[in-house]
Amino acid sequence: MSARARRGGPDPHGPPAGTRTASHVALEWDERGGVTVHMDGSPQSHVQPDDPTVLVFEYVQHLALVLDALAPAPPAPLTVTHVGGAGLTLPRYVEATRPGSPQIVLEPDAELTALVREQVPLPRRHRIRVRPVDGRTGVAGLRDASAGVVVTDAYAGGRVPAELVGTAYATQLARVLEPGGVALWNLADEPGLRWVSRVVATVRQVLPEVAVVATHEVLKRRRFGNAVLAASRAPLPLERLRRDVARASLPTGLRVGDELERLCAGAKPFGDDGTRSPEPPDASGWRVV
Repeated sequence: MSARARRGGPDPHGPPAGTRTASHVALEWDERGGVTVHMDGSPQSHVQPDDPTVLVFEYVQHLALVLDALAPAPPAPLTVTHVGGAGLTLPRYVEATRPGSPQIVLEPDAELTALVREQVPLPRRHRIRVRPVDGRTGVAGLRDASAGVVVTDAYAGGRVPAELVGTAYATQLARVLEPGGVALWNLADEPGLRWVSRVVATVRQVLPEVAVVATHEVLKRRRFGNAVLAASRAPLPLERLRRDVARASLPTGLRVGDELERLCAGAKPFGDDGTRSPEPPDASGWRVV
């Protein structure tokens, strides 16, 4: 879930106008033809069906920035596994920018997937396959070296589940990734980034090449927000990432090497299971001055 999206909070009067609902899920259309997926009253993702390259949430733009930097360059396909589906925003982006990419989405909420696919259909001739299974179970069932990229973007109750940031999960991802493959996480943390630092310390035990992308305010530890962690056994495309971060439409920063070491100094890795991400604050608790 995007911290930016969370700022609004649930609508106290029920689902917004122009929505289709199914139990705990609501789809809200805006005046530009975009669709926001709400779960239990909180926005989870945004889709622009006519142009999947239009990305609204900050963290999705950062995930896409890393994906675009990976070799082979777009429009060459990538083999991508997504842990967490919601509106299938990122799979649609990958299909639009790298047509024909084989993609697996691990999304346990079958009701959510059914509503999204009915109301916001996927493009024709796509190779996106959604499996109704949780991330840890689904990743454990994947073949060795079967994914070029694994994107972990799964939240429960507004928080990243503990089992998706522990050593056991990171080790499974290292097994599933191709030799030069990259794992990406969408993480959310409080000012200080102490929880993100522990995730970095955990992941780098098995995927030692790491980088963090986020807005400047998040990297300066001034507000609650999202950070994208990229990790691999092989060197990351840092030159391309630095260039793309510098010209991003958002005020975005990159932390690698010594800067990342300073950010994560003293962080202790998690055990087999991690700890859930901090609970998101309400709108009044966002910023540290």
